[in-house]
Amino acid sequence: MREKTDHVLDRMVFFSDAVFAIAITLLVIEIHVPDLPHGASDAQYLAALHELIPSFAGYIISFAIVAAFWAVHHRAFALAERYHQRVLLLNMLLLGMVAFVPFASAFISHNMGDRVPSVFYCATLAVTAALNAGVVWIATGPQMASAKAAGADRWAVRSRSLGLLLGSATAVAVTFVAPLYGQFALVTTRIWQRLLASRKVAD
Repeated sequence: MREKTDHVLDRMVFFSDAVFAIAITLLVIEIHVPDLPHGASDAQYLAALHELIPSFAGYIISFAIVAAFWAVHHRAFALAERYHQRVLLLNMLLLGMVAFVPFASAFISHNMGDRVPSVFYCATLAVTAALNAGVVWIATGPQMASAKAAGADRWAVRSRSLGLLLGSATAVAVTFVAPLYGQFALVTTRIWQRLLASRKVAD
């Protein structure tokens, strides 16, 4: 059953954007300001900042990943012109995972290099990426996509979502072997996206 109500689609997109914005903002809140006594030396301040490097790294990586999820979500719904009820539950599950990312990011930042926190973080991203791909697939499919949306444009968005999923899955695999480098394996996302995007899709 389709509901050709632009208002419903717009409300869902606006709500989704708000959740993404809040989640990406909460990432920096997990970086706690060093608690040093008034008049502390420069060396103490520098040492305190040095201790926060894992938190800064976690923030940067998580910010980039959440931003990538949002960008794909945004592009997918830019191609949609009508609402379909199938997308609602999956989109809500996606937003629930996006809102959970700040916790997973803080967990790994405070336990950098440990296997369980690293696997937990990368697995969180993998589940989020899977839900994101599902939402994108529906939004760019015949149930929601505009008749004017070219097949190449729809595949471009889908390939980006699949690249995020494969990159996250790669990070999970690497984390089991080398926990310290699991997060950095997320850079393979771009490689997967390029490989998938090179596939020719007819309109």
